[in-house]
Amino acid sequence: MNNNEKFISRKSPPERSARMVETIYGCKWSLTVYQLLASGVQRPGEMVRCVEGLSTKVLNQCLKKNIEFGILDKVIYNELPPRVEYQVTEFGQKFLHILDELEKLQQEIDA
Repeated sequence: MNNNEKFISRKSPPERSARMVETIYGCKWSLTVYQLLASGVQRPGEMVRCVEGLSTKVLNQCLKKNIEFGILDKVIYNELPPRVEYQVTEFGQKFLHILDELEKLQQEIDA
């Protein structure tokens, strides 16, 4: 074998980011939550009231996944009654930009 020959190893998809995208797209409410946050709705009770068919239990599961991935951040205020709000993290902004690009790609494919 010649020393000038190059070996190219088989490239595999990134495990964590691919799982994250799959999980987010697999959750039918994640994209809706992102739309709500973009429109200024940050409190979970208000999210449930704004979206028909969204239950508190399912919303909490969705928010928990997004927090674990680092896309959303939970802000707890030390007030009575307790107040909780959600916001998109810096990493989440980058991730949402990628999702927007995927949506544009899908529109190109559909056209």
